[in-house]
Amino acid sequence: MKDFFKGVRFKILIAILTVMIGFMIMAVYTGGTASLVSQIVSIVVEPVQRLSSDLSGRFSDFFDKFLNAGEIQRQNEVMREQIIEYQRQLVDYERIKHEYEQLQKIGDIREQWPDSDISTAAVISRGPPSDPFGGFTIDKGTLDDIALYDPVFTEAGLVGYITEVGLTTSKVVTLLDVNINVGAANITTREVGNVTGTVDLAAEGLCRMEYLLRESETAPGHIIVTSGGSLYPKGIVIGEVVEVTASSRGNSLEATIRPTVEVKNIKDVFVITRFEGQGIE
Repeated sequence: MKDFFKGVRFKILIAILTVMIGFMIMAVYTGGTASLVSQIVSIVVEPVQRLSSDLSGRFSDFFDKFLNAGEIQRQNEVMREQIIEYQRQLVDYERIKHEYEQLQKIGDIREQWPDSDISTAAVISRGPPSDPFGGFTIDKGTLDDIALYDPVFTEAGLVGYITEVGLTTSKVVTLLDVNINVGAANITTREVGNVTGTVDLAAEGLCRMEYLLRESETAPGHIIVTSGGSLYPKGIVIGEVVEVTASSRGNSLEATIRPTVEVKNIKDVFVITRFEGQGIE
């Protein structure tokens, strides 16, 4: 018994009795034991009520989301369809805008060649990485009246010609290619020659004008254009002379030309499907 009074349980009991006596004294001054009991109950029950309310709200939100999942999914589908429609309209707008701009350019070009037929085309693929000449494929073919050797150019100048034709696509060889030969003229000196490509110059985006006379006055800065004939109409800009050097082929000069069109970056082109003098030797 002596150990009990010294133990922890006795001390806890004394603490509880002290707290109860304190509440009883407070009750006397605040209106009785009923108020005390109410306060004790309130202290015990309030956290439980708060927890219950919080859980109830969480379960309500969860079931609301579950019950409204179908409606949310339907709204998402409507929004997705609207986005797709807006994207389609944007694509159509950009296409129509681009076609209008191309038609405006054709109108300006027709002033130079009023009796020609011109078709617009877009680049859809390029040659393999091993091709140093920048050849590419366009989205027009025989169904659009495109034919072999039709000249290809942009508003900036000559690009090359059609080298292979399918029903809906065609391949283009460029000014940088070793197989191209374009009759050309210097608009300053009236000298004529032949423009073609080389592997070395193609790496720099350049081509050359051959067969200039030893006494040629062609100089850097001069502009070179097509001289006309059966393959190309007269007056399409080819490029600017960069330098003039002696030819290794004999008693003549040759000029290095920088094309006005960066053939390796082309996106859209024009194809002349008919012009005055075409095919006439």
